[in-house]
Parts: sequence; C-alpha cells; structure tokens
Amino acid sequence: MTNRYETVFILTPVLSDDQTKETVKKFKDLIKTGSGKVRHEENWGMRKLAYPIQKKSSGFYHLIEFESEPELVAKLETEYRRDERVIRFLTVVMDKHHLAFAERRRNKQQAKQETVASNKD
Repeated sequence: MTNRYETVFILTPVLSDDQTKETVKKFKDLIKTGSGKVRHEENWGMRKLAYPIQKKSSGFYHLIEFESEPELVAKLETEYRRDERVIRFLTVVMDKHHLAFAERRRNKQQAKQETVASNKD
C-alpha cells in the first residue's frame, strides 16, 4: 500500500548552489530508485532558522511531496541522518485534508506567479 508523504529538509547554509542542487537530486533519486514517485517539489531557498542549529542561524529549505511504500521513508530518513549537509528534516504522512491544503496552496502560488508574469508584459 502506498501513501503520500511530504518531507522538508534544511541544508547547511555554507553549500554552493551546485552542491545544494546535487544534494536535492540525491534524495529525489533515492525516492525514485525505491519505487517511489515524486509528485511535487519546492525550493524555498535560504531562510532564517527559528533557533540556531549546529551554530548556524540560516539554511536552505526544500520540500518534496512523494508517493511510496512506508519502508522507503525509513531508508530516506537514514540517509538524511548520514548526510552531513542536512541539519534538520521532517517527513509526514499526508491525509486527505493535508492533500487538499497542499493543492490549494499550489494553486494559489501558481495564480500569484501568473499575475506577476502578466503584469510584466
């Protein structure tokens, strides 16, 4: 039985843009090789942390929404723990309300981007 999951991880702020992309690709590939499907992905960029983690006050946030078997989540979180570039992570199962909220949020962001693009013309 497959479930929908949402995982957010924070990467250390000392990484270059290429290193950040490489790390994100590593986790997406891990999901795909574990017979999961990446449904949505968002790069939230550099953000200030609510409290210092490992003496760092900011980090690169990234969200991946995916569908997989529950066993894959354990493997993914083990990789998060092993990777020194990841300073925090959280993976949650998405229920029907969470899925509806995520869809509304994406639609709202898309409408906002379209409005900005049309105003530039």
